[in-house]
Amino acid sequence: QVQLVESGGGWVQAGDSLRLSCVGSGVTFSAYSIAWFRQAPGKDREFVAAKRLSGGATYYLDSVKGRFTISRDNVKNTAYLQMNSLRPEDTAVYYCAIGVPILSAVRTPSAYRHWGQGTQVTVSS
Repeated sequence: QVQLVESGGGWVQAGDSLRLSCVGSGVTFSAYSIAWFRQAPGKDREFVAAKRLSGGATYYLDSVKGRFTISRDNVKNTAYLQMNSLRPEDTAVYYCAIGVPILSAVRTPSAYRHWGQGTQVTVSS
């Protein structure tokens, strides 16, 4: 059974940093593209970042470019999201996901097959 478990969330002040981790079990990480999404209260789930299986190209939500970095360690079956210069508008539950999306769907939640349970990130001003 595939399981993804996120950790690293918390309560921080604006300008602080957090690193989220996503550990996979029952799955070979190297066979999948990885992504992070987030969902704030009352809002739809939003794409944050992705790192494709083929070539390792990365994609980011415009508002996080230059602040967030997605990475992966296939040996550890772990994905990371380094978040710097956090802003109050980054407050959300963050989810990791794995799948094999086509290029045009890399930002689409339905393109990812397996999801973690989410970790809360709260940024105060």
